[in-house]
Parts: sequence; structure tokens; C-alpha cells
Amino acid sequence: MWMIRATVKRSSKGGRELKLLLLANSSASSVTARARVVIRKALSADHEVIVAETARRGHATRLAHSAAVEGCDAVVVLGGDGTLNEAANGLAGTDTALAPLPGGSTNVFARTIGLPNDPIEATGVLIEALARRSIRRVGLGSVNGRYFLFHVGVGFDAAVVAQVERRGDLKRWASHPLFIYAAFDTWIRHYDRSRPRLAVHHTDGTVVDDSYLTIVLNTSPYTYVGPRPFDLAPEATLDRGLVSVSIRTLSFLRFLRLVASSLGSGNALRRSRWVDYRADLGELAVRGHGPVPYQVDGDYLGEIDELDFKHQPASMKLVLP
Repeated sequence: MWMIRATVKRSSKGGRELKLLLLANSSASSVTARARVVIRKALSADHEVIVAETARRGHATRLAHSAAVEGCDAVVVLGGDGTLNEAANGLAGTDTALAPLPGGSTNVFARTIGLPNDPIEATGVLIEALARRSIRRVGLGSVNGRYFLFHVGVGFDAAVVAQVERRGDLKRWASHPLFIYAAFDTWIRHYDRSRPRLAVHHTDGTVVDDSYLTIVLNTSPYTYVGPRPFDLAPEATLDRGLVSVSIRTLSFLRFLRLVASSLGSGNALRRSRWVDYRADLGELAVRGHGPVPYQVDGDYLGEIDELDFKHQPASMKLVLP
């Protein structure tokens, strides 16, 4: 019902053609009918391509997993970070690779691995990577059994994401101004800054019980502000353990200084007395002092009391430029 098959007899670059699922989220910011057609034709020049569109939340997980069961070599995801996260959850533990294309408003993960932010330009880079068979297994994070590609936010940043999603119709056209507005609006009206909200439990027995917000990262940067990376944890990579960054103040001036340092090298966070910074983590747990908001790879998932994190090494195949 959502699938169109376009079969090619041979690869023009030599070698075995690959079987690909092109998975598109037509509601994502940069996904247009023209882009889908151009990208499908470009991929079909050398490979067998099946096209599918997501129809609802969670659909990409089922479609990606079905592609793995049916023997696809890779799932090319044209969508935002939320669609990528869903597809990754369908592909983790299989022999089918994830191949990101930027189709959302920020495209954190696609840009993190070195793809251009334009979907057509990124397709050319991806085709070259497929020709070289530049595919390897990478580590993912998991939270309460759900995989994540780049980060999970608990507390204030998740509350900001919640406000952005309530204005989803504006996100497509003004994502960065909307995030800035939502951050100030959340700070003033939608988040209790009068007391710490979280306790972070580490495997060495340390408990950080005065966190206002905690970010657990699998890769760096945390996000992008226009072309500029917002880098909380330079040590977070696909080949190492998780990094946790717990902010222990929401004083406006202190918080502003921490944000400014992250738009530079990000190293100032580790030296701040208001930040608990831990790298190369295999596990950690976050406990809310009551229900706290959380988001996974930029998707708001509601409020929760307990979050258990694990690093899952070499758990998914990824096409890398």
C-alpha cells in the first residue's frame, strides 16, 4: 500500500547491487515530493530500491524491522531525527544498516556523522559511501529498553522540547527561532526552577541528587544552532561509552555562561562547579524527585520517575560517509 518497487539489473559502479528500503517521512521539514523522486531515481541507478512512507508515530520502527527480516542491506531514512530513532530501534541487532538522509529541521545525527544538511547533496555522498561499502557496527545508548542515537534529555531541556512540539506547525518553517522562544517561555512559565528535580546514580556509588537537568549523550554535538555545533561533550562518540552532563544550577547568569561555553569548545563544562560531568559510562540511572519530563533524540515522550541507561556497543550497522 505504501511501497513502490524500482528494480535495476546491474550496478553501474560494479559489484553487487544492494537491496535498499527508502523510508520517507513526508511530514518532515525538508521532505518534498520532488526530493523523494530525485533521491529514489539516484539510488535506483545502482541498486534495487523499495519506497515506503511513514503513516504514524512508531511506524518507521515496524517498516525498518520488516526490511531487515526481508533481507534489505540498508534502510535509507529521509526524515528528521525522530524518524531516524524509530528506524534505529527496528534495525538494532540485525544485519541491515541504517543510512541517514537529512529531512528534518535540525538533522543532528546526519550532520554528526558528516553528511551535508541538504538532502539531495547528502544523497550523492551516501551513494559514494554505499559504493565503497562504508558500513560498520556502532554503539548505541538505551534508556528503559529504547535505543537512542545521540542523546536523551531529562528535565528542563525536555520541557523545552515539549513546548516546541505543541507548536509543531511552526517548527517546519521557523525551527531555531521557535526553540529560542520555547526556551525562554519554558524558563519563565513552564518549569519549576525552585528546587532540583533529579538524582543521578552512578555505578561507583556516587549519587548526584541536586540536578535540574541531565543530558546523557551517545554522540556529540548535543544539537546545532544554525551551522554551529552546540557541544556539551566532545568525548561522546559512537565508539565509546555514554557521557552524562548534569546541570546543578538554573541561575540565569550561570546557566547562560554554561550555554555560551558549549557554543565554543564545550570543555568549560567539565571545569564548572555547577556541572557533574562523567564520560565512558556503561550504565547509570536517573531518578526524579517526582515525575520529570524526558525526550529521546529530540522527541518528547512525557513524564517519568525512573530512567535506566545502558551503553550498547556494536549494536547497529551504520552507513558512514
